[in-house]
Amino acid sequence: MSISSINYGTSLLGLSVRNISNQLADLSTQLSSGVKANNYAGMGPDEGFAIAARAQLSNIAGFTTTMTHVNTVIGAVNTSLQSLSKIASQVQSGASATPQNLTSTGQTTGQLTASSNLSAITGILNTQVGDRYIFSGSATDRPAIASADDILNGTATQAGLKQVIAERQQADLGLNGLGRLNLSASATMPITLAEDVAGSPFGFKLSSVTSSLTNATVTGPSGSPAGISVDLTAGNPNAGDQISFVFKLPDGTSESIKLTASTTTPAPTNTFAIGATPAATSANLNAALNTALTTLANTSLVAASAVTAGDNFFNTASSVSGTAVNNKAGTPAPITGATLLSGIAGTDSIATDFTAGDTITVNGQTLTFVASGANGNNQINVGDSVQTLLSKIDALSGTSKASTVSGGAITLRTDDAASFSVSSSNAGAFAALGFSGTVTAATPPLRVSGVPLGSATSLVNGSTSTVAWYTGNSGPGSARSSSTIRIDTAQSIQFGAQGNEFAIRNLVQQTAVYAAVNTPPAGANAPQQIGALSERIAANLTARIGQQSISDIQTEFANAQTTMKDAAARQTQAKAAMQALVDQTEGISQQEVAAQLLQLQTNLQASYQTTSMLSQLSLVKFL
Repeated sequence: MSISSINYGTSLLGLSVRNISNQLADLSTQLSSGVKANNYAGMGPDEGFAIAARAQLSNIAGFTTTMTHVNTVIGAVNTSLQSLSKIASQVQSGASATPQNLTSTGQTTGQLTASSNLSAITGILNTQVGDRYIFSGSATDRPAIASADDILNGTATQAGLKQVIAERQQADLGLNGLGRLNLSASATMPITLAEDVAGSPFGFKLSSVTSSLTNATVTGPSGSPAGISVDLTAGNPNAGDQISFVFKLPDGTSESIKLTASTTTPAPTNTFAIGATPAATSANLNAALNTALTTLANTSLVAASAVTAGDNFFNTASSVSGTAVNNKAGTPAPITGATLLSGIAGTDSIATDFTAGDTITVNGQTLTFVASGANGNNQINVGDSVQTLLSKIDALSGTSKASTVSGGAITLRTDDAASFSVSSSNAGAFAALGFSGTVTAATPPLRVSGVPLGSATSLVNGSTSTVAWYTGNSGPGSARSSSTIRIDTAQSIQFGAQGNEFAIRNLVQQTAVYAAVNTPPAGANAPQQIGALSERIAANLTARIGQQSISDIQTEFANAQTTMKDAAARQTQAKAAMQALVDQTEGISQQEVAAQLLQLQTNLQASYQTTSMLSQLSLVKFL
C-alpha cells in the first residue's frame, strides 16, 4: 500500500518554497535596483505611459542643452554690443570736441583714436564662440568683416576706403575746384552759376537763391542743368543789400553762401565791394562768389564727399538717375515734382501721358494707374504729380531715403540695390520720366566712373576692384532669422547677428571715415574741413527715431533670453510631472518591499520547517 498523498503534499510544499524563493529574489533585485523589473514586461500595464514620458524627458534634456548653448552665444553677443556702444560714445565724443586741433599727422586726436577704435571694432565683430563667428549671419564658419588695415588701405588688387574717398573727392570738386559748378567769367554780365551736367550725383546742386539787391534781377534755379542768373545791369545795389545761395551737398546736407554789398575798402569777408559802375560791382560780386565757392568746396563739400564715399563703400543702398527731360508746356522746361503725369498740350505735364490701366512694377509689386480714386500704395491717379509717383515708388521699394527730381532728372533710391528694379507697361510715358527698359541700380560698393574723375557723371559697381568690408552672409530675411533654433516642441527663437546691420554698419562706417580722412595741417582750410567732417560724423552717430540702434539689437536678444527662460520654467514643471509618472510606474517603495521581504522570509522559514517535518514522516509514525 502506497501513501501517495504524503508524496503529493511534499511536492506542493516544495513548489511553495521555490515560489517564495523566487519572490525573495525578485524583491531583493527591486530593493537593490530601485525599479520593479529589469524588463518592460515586468513593469505593469502603465509602462506605455512611462515610455512616452521618458521620450519627453529626453526631449526636455535636449532643449535644455540647446538653450544653454544659445544663452552662451547671446551672452557673448551682448558683451560685444556693450563694447560697441562704448566705442560709439568715444568716437562721437572725439568728433564733438572743440576745437578740432590738427596734430602733425594731419589728423585730430579724435581721428587717431578712431583709427584704434576701428581695430577694436574689427576684433569685436570677429568674435568666436566655439567654432561659431557670432556676427557673420548664417556663415558662422568665417569672420564677419575684413581687417581694419584692409578696410582703410585696401589690398594689392582691391581699393580700400581711403582710395574711394580720394576718387570721390576729385569727382565732387570737379576740374575747376568749384564743386561741379560753372561760374561765368568776371567781366560777364549777367553773372551765371550753373551745374555742369544734369543728373550727376557729384558736387553742389543749386537749391535756391534769395536776394535783396536793389536794381538786381535774380532768376533760377531753372533749366537743365539747373542755373542761376544775377543781372546788375539796371544799377548798383545799396550797402547792406544781400544775396544768398543755398546748395545741396552729396550727403544730403545743405550749405549756404551769403554775400553783402559793402562800401568798405578792402571789402570784408563774405562781402563784395560796390564799384563805380554796375559792371564793376558785378565783377566784384563774381569774384566774391568765386572765393566763397572755393572755400565752401574745400571745407564742407570735401567733408560731405568723404561721408558720401563712406556710404558708397559700406552701404547696400544705391541710386539710379534718369536723363533730364522737359515737360510739354508752351515753352518746355525741365520736369519738377509738381509736373503732372498726364495733361493737355501747353501744360506742366510729362511729354507722354500715362493712362488708366498702365502699370509701373517696382521690385515685383505692381503700381496701377487709375482714372481717379486711387487707393493705397498700389494705385495712382493719372492726374497725380511726379512727386506723388516718386512717393508711391519709394513706398513699394521701402527706401529710407526719398527719391528726388532735380534739373529735370529723376533720381530713384533704394536701400538694397541687389533687389531693385523698376519698369513700366507704357514705354513712352516711362521715357518721358527719363527712363527706358528695366531700371536697376548699381550694386555697392560704388566707384566713380570715368576719366578724368573731375568730370565723371556716374557711379558704377566696384565690387571686383574694391575691398568687401563685410565678409559674413546676409541671406534673405532679417539678421536675427539667420540663426533659428527650436527650444520647445512648438517654439523656436531667432538669435542670429550680422555685422552689416544698420546700427553696427553705421558705427563701422562713421569710425572708418573719420579715421581715413587726412589733411595737410598747414592748409588754409584744414581746420574748417576737419570741423565740417567732425560735425557730420557726430551727427551720424546720433540715434534717430525710426533708425536701428545698438540698444534695439540688445533688446531683441533680451527678448530671446526671456522666451528661453519662460520655456525652461515650463519644461521644469513638465519634467517633474513626467519623472513622477515614470517613478510611479517603474519605481518601488523601499519600505513596502522591505516589509514584503520580511514577510516572505518568515513564510519561507515556516515552509522549510514543515518540509523538514514531512521529510522525516514514516509509515510507523504516520500510523
